[in-house]
Amino acid sequence: MREIRLHTERCKACGYCIHFCPKKAISQQNSFNQLGYKIITIDEEKCVGCGTCFVVCPDSVIEIINDPEAL
Repeated sequence: MREIRLHTERCKACGYCIHFCPKKAISQQNSFNQLGYKIITIDEEKCVGCGTCFVVCPDSVIEIINDPEAL
């Protein structure tokens, strides 16, 4: 099992994660971070943990943690 952590304080709302998510599991919230950008949220029901969002994010907002016991 994978855990997804969001470091929304780093987000600059570029939208890459939203655009490239193959399951359309990422969207913007109506709340803002301290930089004034809308923050993202991940729908865990849709997310398959593929890591595309992690790869395309230029600001290291998304962290994927693999559970070694689940592998």
